[in-house]
Amino acid sequence: MATMWRRAMMYLGLGPDDEYDDYDYEVPAEPQGRPAARYVPEPVAPDPTVGAVRPLPQREPDPLPPSPQVPLRPRGAVVRPIVTQPSPKPYAMSPSSFNEAQEVADKYMAGVPVIVNLQGVERELSRRLVDFASGLCYGLRGQMERVTTQLYLLTPSDVQVSDEDRRRLEERNS
Repeated sequence: MATMWRRAMMYLGLGPDDEYDDYDYEVPAEPQGRPAARYVPEPVAPDPTVGAVRPLPQREPDPLPPSPQVPLRPRGAVVRPIVTQPSPKPYAMSPSSFNEAQEVADKYMAGVPVIVNLQGVERELSRRLVDFASGLCYGLRGQMERVTTQLYLLTPSDVQVSDEDRRRLEERNS
C-alpha cells in the first residue's frame, strides 16, 4: 500500500526532491561569429472599425435666442420638491407560535416597523423568533433593536421611527 502512495505522489510531482533528475539549466552558447536570431513581431495596422473614436454631431442652436427676462436652465433639468411621507405607525404583535413569523416578515417587507413582544413566550420559541427577526433585518438591511426585556423593534431600512414613538413604546412596556 505504501508503494502505491509513493508512486502516486511521484506521478503527481509531490515526491521528495532527491528523486528528481538534476536538470541542466544552462543556456546553450551562441555559435561563434553569428548572433542568435531573435523574434521580432511584425507591426499590425489597427482596424479602424474596432475601438474607433467618433465625434458626436453638434447640437443645432435654438432657433430663437432666449429673451433676457427668462433665466436660462439646462434642458431636462427639473426641480422637484422632496415629499417626506410620515413613517407608518409600528405594528405590534405578540406571537404565540413560530407560524406567526411570516406575518412579521410580511409587515416588515411592506415597510412597516414591527414591534415584537415576546413576554410570556417560551424560551425556545423566543430564541427562534429573535433569530428569524435578526436574519430578516440583516437580509433586508434594516435594524433590530431591543427596547426592553423581551420587546424588540424591527425597523426597515427606509423607515425612521421618531424619538417620540420610541419613548412611548418604552413607557408603555416598562
